[in-house]
Amino acid sequence: MNTKPNAQAKMIAAHLKAGNTITALEALKKFGCLRLAARIADLRKEGLKIVTSYIDRNGKRYACYKLKRG
Repeated sequence: MNTKPNAQAKMIAAHLKAGNTITALEALKKFGCLRLAARIADLRKEGLKIVTSYIDRNGKRYACYKLKRG
């Protein structure tokens, strides 16, 4: 999938607004996004309140993003 960063950000925003979380691997598989952290930064600049949590699994640590409610 070859999409522009703005289109990726819109798809990621819709995904988060639907109540879902997203990780870098999920973003790559679902939206073809290699730079999730950059798209999250873009969405935060647009005013979305996105919370970052970290998951430790099998000796690896990665970010998981979700939309802050309330």
